[in-house]
Amino acid sequence: MSAEKTATLKKVLKPIHLWAIAVGLVISGEYFGWNYGWGVSGTIGFLIATLVVTVMYVTFIFSFTELTTSIPQAGGPFSYAYRAFGSWGGLIAGYATLVEFLVTPPAIAFALGSYTHFLYPDLQVLEVAFACYAIFIVINLLGIKESATFSLIVTLLAVAELLIYIGIVAPRFSYRTFVAEPMPFGWAGIFAALPFAIWFYLAIEGVAMVAEEVEDPKKTISRGYIYGILTLVVLALAVMVFTGGIAPWQQLADIDYPLPAALGIVLGRDSGLTQLFASLGLFGLIASFHGTVIGYSRQIFALAREGYLPAFLGNVNARFQTPHWALVAGGDRGLPRIIARHH
Repeated sequence: MSAEKTATLKKVLKPIHLWAIAVGLVISGEYFGWNYGWGVSGTIGFLIATLVVTVMYVTFIFSFTELTTSIPQAGGPFSYAYRAFGSWGGLIAGYATLVEFLVTPPAIAFALGSYTHFLYPDLQVLEVAFACYAIFIVINLLGIKESATFSLIVTLLAVAELLIYIGIVAPRFSYRTFVAEPMPFGWAGIFAALPFAIWFYLAIEGVAMVAEEVEDPKKTISRGYIYGILTLVVLALAVMVFTGGIAPWQQLADIDYPLPAALGIVLGRDSGLTQLFASLGLFGLIASFHGTVIGYSRQIFALAREGYLPAFLGNVNARFQTPHWALVAGGDRGLPRIIARHH
């Protein structure tokens, strides 16, 4: 067996770290994107779609937990498909997962750049997006425990911000507003809204990519996954329902910043708290970007270790025990997509 195939990662992660990575991967989806579902289904239609997706993800996570616990390897879906269907099954699942985790970071980095440029016009979109890649690749190079600790801090801040938001808008919730035009597009609208409801949970499966780096996988993985999905269910339903009762859904269905807009309705657009919340919204994007960097690097590492990518991408840094070349390679693939999107 080659040295690349025997490369291993440091086992240091605890349930709290997995919770942070799970929630951090997803939490930017609580801030924006999901609200476009109202435009195709209305509030009640989207609530039904969200409940359907919630049931799907909860059952999926319980199944995924069994797989991750049984096969605690960095490849995640690649490792499971490889074990079940052989080399071709592993190839298809591995490259599909890799595409997901290579395409997502540029989109989030661009959103971070756009968001930051909106708040601080002197900072350019591309400069911020490139800086995000550089900073978070370096953070991940320093070790998984350091990376997970950073993820924990940023995720806690993002969750705290959502809880504060819920606390501010909940007293202004109007049931009459929420049920006005509840299903304007009928049952067809519910099916059309499913892709937007997925935003509340999309990418939580990325936790499987750090399974090889956890202490006591049988206990740690299940706890981290379950705590993560329960946190996201509560946040998703609370944010969606309370936001829908603040103003007619048509006002918030086609914008990229529904939560600051809802706060602007409640507190006034010139309120200092509204502006502060808009700035703090960066924490959710940072947490998700950081999580996707972890995800793509472990998927590249796992594929290379098994010979599906150049062997050097499966090497582990001798000092930090992190897949350094995989981290850099994923960044190299992401930057051109940011430039293309900017133009």
